[in-house]
Amino acid sequence: MRTTFGHTELPEEQEAHLRRAVRLAWLTIAFLVTAVTLVHLAMGSSQAMKAAWAEDLLSFIPPIAFLVAVHRTRKPPTPEHPYGYHRAVGIGHLVAATALIAMGAFLVFDSASGLVKAEHPPVGLIEIGGYVVWSGWLMIAVLAYTAVPPVLLGRAKMPLARSLHDRVLYADADMNKADWMTAAGAIVGIIGIGLGLWWADAVAALFISGSILYDGVSNMRVAISALMDARAETYDGHDPHPLVGRIDQRLREVPWVAAARSRVRDQGHVFHVESFVVPVEGHSPTLAELTEARDAVVTLDWKIDDMVLAPVEELPKRMLPSVAAEGAESGNHDTSR
Repeated sequence: MRTTFGHTELPEEQEAHLRRAVRLAWLTIAFLVTAVTLVHLAMGSSQAMKAAWAEDLLSFIPPIAFLVAVHRTRKPPTPEHPYGYHRAVGIGHLVAATALIAMGAFLVFDSASGLVKAEHPPVGLIEIGGYVVWSGWLMIAVLAYTAVPPVLLGRAKMPLARSLHDRVLYADADMNKADWMTAAGAIVGIIGIGLGLWWADAVAALFISGSILYDGVSNMRVAISALMDARAETYDGHDPHPLVGRIDQRLREVPWVAAARSRVRDQGHVFHVESFVVPVEGHSPTLAELTEARDAVVTLDWKIDDMVLAPVEELPKRMLPSVAAEGAESGNHDTSR
């Protein structure tokens, strides 16, 4: 296999998933245009409606960030960017998280202030087709419209985010799936006003604002961790990526390798791997053997983009063990332990 770095082509299956994800991102943007317009026209003085409108505005950021990141990752590596542009995914994730935190914090403060000040939002009557209707019913109808499509879009995006290892797409899907709670909370607030419970609107707005802030903090933690070269984790940032253990296991299966450990960095869609191997005593691996060992790892998964394989006398003492390999390592001659 020819040594290559910074590939921008995806396997056929992932390429098809990426095209579908792009279509879903554009469909999300088109839906949000209608949702933001309708909520703005119907929100009146309701704090819950204002919070729902703000969340709909923020919902533009993840799909736009995803589309921009996909465009950038297509660029091949350059002398100025020798690792390529896959980190655009991580930057898009950070931008989306920052916007969520900023708006969520503002809305929490605004909603809490309204609750403390005991503000009574007026929800009056409007005339539609010659009929006088409580405007709260119009708000509820608009919120019901904004509740269902995001859930369907989120469910469609989630398996694609897993397949592509795309955290921006995952953040977008996660927000979409939770949008029904925003609409439901706002509906409860509007109904509360109709029942004379003035505080219901502010409480609903506070609930929505807290949800936005929570999403922002959660995504910020994962985005910063990836950009700080933390160990490679799954697309949702919850667990160490199993591919790390598979890489070390595959290297230990090489006949001339006594011990192996790898450092794996998440570049966005793909991983950058630095593997250190200790040859068996008395063996000096040839260039052909090193190339064969590297090729055996690169073919494990499409996400292994760049890989550096270095023979060493002993494994670096400060290297964190790969999770899946920890148990198997006890049977090898690991000179760092």
